[in-house]
Amino acid sequence: MPKALSHIALIVAHPTRTAHLLTGVFDDARIVQEEDPDHAHPEVIVSVGGLEFALIRGQGPVSRNGDHIAFAVTKQEQLECARRMDELALDYQMAREDTALYFSDYDNHVFELEVMES
Repeated sequence: MPKALSHIALIVAHPTRTAHLLTGVFDDARIVQEEDPDHAHPEVIVSVGGLEFALIRGQGPVSRNGDHIAFAVTKQEQLECARRMDELALDYQMAREDTALYFSDYDNHVFELEVMES
């Protein structure tokens, strides 16, 4: 039986651009593997919160739907990410009495920053 997530693969038009978006929003995000344009499936691997995202070149979702990836954060971390999004001129929405922040990448993948303080 599975013990943990290995990675999440997202199809994106420009893997490097999306990687820079994630590293711009999340202070712990790191590019683990750069894109190799000569490879059969060009991809960039980004680590965020201890989870790897494989950003694979291709046509992403045509539109947003209810699918999203949620990260548990503190209120301070959520506000710091919101500050970085403001600097990047990236749109986001606060929801559920400001305990959830939603944003999307350039390819309609939606991310949530959910405040999980005890």
